[in-house]
Amino acid sequence: MKMETAQVTNPQGLHARSAATIVKLATLFESSIELKNGAKVANAKNIMALLLLEASKGTQLTVCTDGNDEAQALAQMIRLIEDNFGETSTPSP
Repeated sequence: MKMETAQVTNPQGLHARSAATIVKLATLFESSIELKNGAKVANAKNIMALLLLEASKGTQLTVCTDGNDEAQALAQMIRLIEDNFGETSTPSP
């Protein structure tokens, strides 16, 4: 099992579109992947569980991976979180 923490940098936090992006990435891996926000734990392959984490901008998410490709899964998941979930932020009007 591998574990690392990343800060949510997306101005909208973890929302439906970013949760879908996490699920899409997580399903590429054989390993189990969990995201934790304090006592809340979510399977990264379950969009509803991810939304229940209620992770706003600045939240520290702990990513836990376990399986044959755990190191690669962890690295890519951390990169995604730290990169605004692959979204470009645009200033509000």
